[in-house]
Amino acid sequence: MMPCRFTLAAALLLALAAGFAAAPAGATDQGAAPSPQRPAASNAPATPPLPPGNMVVARVDGAVLHLSDVEAVQQSLPQQAQKLPLQQIYPILLDRLVDGALVTEAGRKEHLDQDPAVERRLKQFEDHLIQQAYVEQLIKGAGTEDQLKARYQKFIQEKPAREEVHARHILVKTESEAKSIIAQLDKGADFSTLAKKYSTDPGAASGGDLGYFGRDDMVPAFAAAAFALPVGKYTETPVKTAFGWHVILVEDRRVKNPPSFAEAREEISRELARDIIKAKLAQLRSAATIETFGLDGKPLPQSKAPQGK
Repeated sequence: MMPCRFTLAAALLLALAAGFAAAPAGATDQGAAPSPQRPAASNAPATPPLPPGNMVVARVDGAVLHLSDVEAVQQSLPQQAQKLPLQQIYPILLDRLVDGALVTEAGRKEHLDQDPAVERRLKQFEDHLIQQAYVEQLIKGAGTEDQLKARYQKFIQEKPAREEVHARHILVKTESEAKSIIAQLDKGADFSTLAKKYSTDPGAASGGDLGYFGRDDMVPAFAAAAFALPVGKYTETPVKTAFGWHVILVEDRRVKNPPSFAEAREEISRELARDIIKAKLAQLRSAATIETFGLDGKPLPQSKAPQGK
């Protein structure tokens, strides 16, 4: 008899994903043709919500499957499938869980749970789960509010407010081509139209639009020319860089401020969690005797414990 709770092997989860992808359209598409598992939409009653709690969803030769098993398998699917309402794919998931239970029982009857290769893989999977649980416990609620605010101060020092311009450019191979374009602009030609016609830059299709950028985002000659221009003005002489000759138009200027504490909270929380993990690893390494070997079987030089950022 199988235990009441079980975890499907990775291969079965992959099969589930493949089965979902290959499932009849009627199982996942509101407008698809009816299938044996789902009647036509015109005749089908509204799907009732699933009862709350970890209810029993199936019994397979005495093995009990719960709603949490279905939800866990849904979380193993590709992101697109995870976003579908559970009620919509519930029959498919339940069928695959039942299939998995049957395959597991068949494998146990052949004593595959005692196969050394299976036991090694189970041990590896167990180790992975323990590692994951340990790290989750370590970083649970990582950082007090004061620690987060202190980290935020460091964060904004590393990302201070900076001046940015919004510009367009036309890139050509020769100075004479660039001068010809400037002459057309002087006569009232539209910059975006000329960019689409003449520019060799990949952004030509969007009228040479570069969006907002800072000084450090561009090569020095280009940045110097762009930041010297008033809003609405274009370069009166071509600008040469390693890429060719540019004609630049500045459309706007702004000062980009660092993100607020609320906006940066998730990122700095991740940074704190990373630091906590690094510190713990350094502590564990310093207290352990570690020997490593190369592919030739010879001892490798002992590396130092990773340092925190």
